[in-house]
Amino acid sequence: MSGPAWWPPLVAAAGGAEPPTVMRVIADHFHPHAEEHARSASVLVLLKDTGDAGPSVLLQQRAATLRHHPGEVAFPGGAADPGDADAAATALREAAEELAVDPASVAVGATLPPLWIPVSGFAVTPVLALWRRPHTVAPQAASEVAAAHQVPLALLADPAARGTVRYPSGRGGPGFRVAGVPLIWGFTAGVLSWLLELGGWSVPWDSDRTMELEGR
Repeated sequence: MSGPAWWPPLVAAAGGAEPPTVMRVIADHFHPHAEEHARSASVLVLLKDTGDAGPSVLLQQRAATLRHHPGEVAFPGGAADPGDADAAATALREAAEELAVDPASVAVGATLPPLWIPVSGFAVTPVLALWRRPHTVAPQAASEVAAAHQVPLALLADPAARGTVRYPSGRGGPGFRVAGVPLIWGFTAGVLSWLLELGGWSVPWDSDRTMELEGR
């Protein structure tokens, strides 16, 4: 698949990817539903090329009034609808509904293995995509999405931005702090950490550096 130099190797790496240990640790933090009853969902990991600075990723901040995960940073995405052809169709539809991402501007590259999220009962498929024709996006419903964030992967890979979030259970998972964006943790941080590894962007960082969850 054509695209910026970093794109074909990322797609190739995603094709043979196995879920990393960190995703199992994150799942273990939550009280499980039965996995055999998992519902299907997808998230769009939408990457935009920014030239010499490398790619950036589109994230969104959930509304503070939501019952589940209020105010948290997440990928565009959600549960599959009966009419969705596949995981990519779900992710593209949700991104269009939440942030007005034009599906025609996006080229899907690969899907990563579904990740079991016990707290919600979903098996979530991350869909890697290249934003070939980036355009302005914005939350389409303030009751669901508070803001959109375009975050350079170089900022996420910076060791100064990385740490380990300690959950109330005592377990921990990756976290990211970048200017202008709330603490990124949980499932989203796990997928971002996985993405950095797959793309060869990850550099050594201090996993003993603790990031606290506020209000928990």
